[in-house]
Amino acid sequence: MKRILPALLIVTLAILACQLPGVTPLTTPQPASPSSTIPTLAPGSVNPLPLDGSLTTLYQRVIPGVVSIRTDTGQGSGFVYDAQGHIVTNQHVVDGASQVEIDFSSGYKAHGTVIGSDSDADLAIIKVDAPAEEIHPLTLGDSDTLQVGQAVVAIGNPFGLDGTMTLGIVSGLGRTQPSSQAAGGGFFSTADIIQTDAAINPGNSGGPLFNMNGEVVGINQSIRTTSFNEITGNAVNSGVGFSVSINLVKKIVPVLIRDGKYEYPFLGITSSSDLSLEEIEALGLTTYTGAYVLKVTPGGPAEQAGIRGGSTPTRIEGLNAGGDLIIAFDGKPVTSFDKLLSYLLTTKSPGDTVVLTVLRDGKQMDITVKLGKRP
Repeated sequence: MKRILPALLIVTLAILACQLPGVTPLTTPQPASPSSTIPTLAPGSVNPLPLDGSLTTLYQRVIPGVVSIRTDTGQGSGFVYDAQGHIVTNQHVVDGASQVEIDFSSGYKAHGTVIGSDSDADLAIIKVDAPAEEIHPLTLGDSDTLQVGQAVVAIGNPFGLDGTMTLGIVSGLGRTQPSSQAAGGGFFSTADIIQTDAAINPGNSGGPLFNMNGEVVGINQSIRTTSFNEITGNAVNSGVGFSVSINLVKKIVPVLIRDGKYEYPFLGITSSSDLSLEEIEALGLTTYTGAYVLKVTPGGPAEQAGIRGGSTPTRIEGLNAGGDLIIAFDGKPVTSFDKLLSYLLTTKSPGDTVVLTVLRDGKQMDITVKLGKRP
């Protein structure tokens, strides 16, 4: 599945692996043993903890599972995924690295081996051999329960300052970002991205984003900014950060551990995440919500199932009318292409059969599609 990127992209999406040769990270003292626990809440509760010692309790509880990552090309962050010593981070943190070092909050250091990676979701798995007392797997939350305005904290290694904690809120949900270029033009997209204003900077890449229950709800990955440091060239935090949702991580990571790579489901349509009112009117659409099919990939699953892309020129150059408008996916309402893509990537696999409900020539119909593998 592809998306069309805006013609004028005035902001820059910056990955945050810290490239700071010659900068020595500060040593973080070993945290006190977390003897207290964070108050328990009903599943799905919005973070109600006050901004007092509860944040300190959260930090003490989770910091043993947060790691700093050093490579021969830069620095980043990560966290302990399981008792077998698997570390989750961003793919760009370890991309091209011949040596990987894992630094635990206790001061213990160990070499790590990259055993799997996925550039589309920007995820990588590092296997580390360390004593059992150093391995503290973090609890994974449910990113589907997040709400805009909910408090979150990021912990990582910005600019080599390991163990740094910052506080913010969920600024947006269900964002998409271009991942890899598709054959024939356009880009494949990754989806279900969390937007946050918690300060994340170069070196935070791969580190966890927590809710106030101390559960990992995302992996900090990038920022959108127009500002860069004149000396180092590093991106400057703008308050617009992005994290890979933990529900997408929970789907991909077990496969990366097992197989070293991940196969994405492929629908084979090109769409836009945001049509303007002028474009909607030019297309003759009677509703403002849904995912309009601009094109279908020749021979792809959608075309084989009978999904139609636009074919009739409109007054807007390059925009063709007559395509299907997808309004539901397996009975779940589709309000935008971003929502469709998030549902597809977090819940489906190649070979699955899905039902798309479309509006075509003013009529509603259900079309069954068997998903392929992303080429």
